[in-house]
Amino acid sequence: MSRTASVERTTKESSVKVSLDLDGQGLSSISTSVGFYDHMLTALSKHSLIDMDIQATGDIHIDAHHVVEDTAIAVGEALKIALGDKKGISRFGDAMVPLDEALAQCVVDVSGRAYASCTGEPEGHTYARIGGSGVAYVGSMTQHVVETLATNAMMCIHLTVLAGRDPHHIVEAQYKALARALRAGVELDPRVTTIPSTKGAL
Repeated sequence: MSRTASVERTTKESSVKVSLDLDGQGLSSISTSVGFYDHMLTALSKHSLIDMDIQATGDIHIDAHHVVEDTAIAVGEALKIALGDKKGISRFGDAMVPLDEALAQCVVDVSGRAYASCTGEPEGHTYARIGGSGVAYVGSMTQHVVETLATNAMMCIHLTVLAGRDPHHIVEAQYKALARALRAGVELDPRVTTIPSTKGAL
């Protein structure tokens, strides 16, 4: 059974198209007009092994917020659709990822319940502006992306920064930890033949 989904979201602030394949190879085509976000979504795809095609445009003349948020909404919705009834998945994922001085841990429960906890970011990280030419990605957006993904994918995500100094390194470690945890949580386990819950539903 194909675990794929496509979602389109259009508002007065942005236009987003997302297609993904949970059983992919980590191949991606990403364009959101926010360079650093493209970099992070590419890493999310590569390390989760979820193939992603994400094309988004929006009012970046204001800032990156709307495009980043609406893309995260669409990705979350696509994850939920692709997971279906979640029969056969491992459900839980846990990953710890370093990037030089930065270290992040992510734990995921594909539970059917939305919850997000993001902790440990150093003081001032919220206001860090990351990116080269063009619109910047602000450090506060990572928590917002995780909360938005959790809400729309209906999963529980705990993301913790354990160490870090450079904002780029911190955010990249966060996304890669999320990717590896997602990879484990959505993976099909050949020993699991039913929905992995004592309630019989997720």
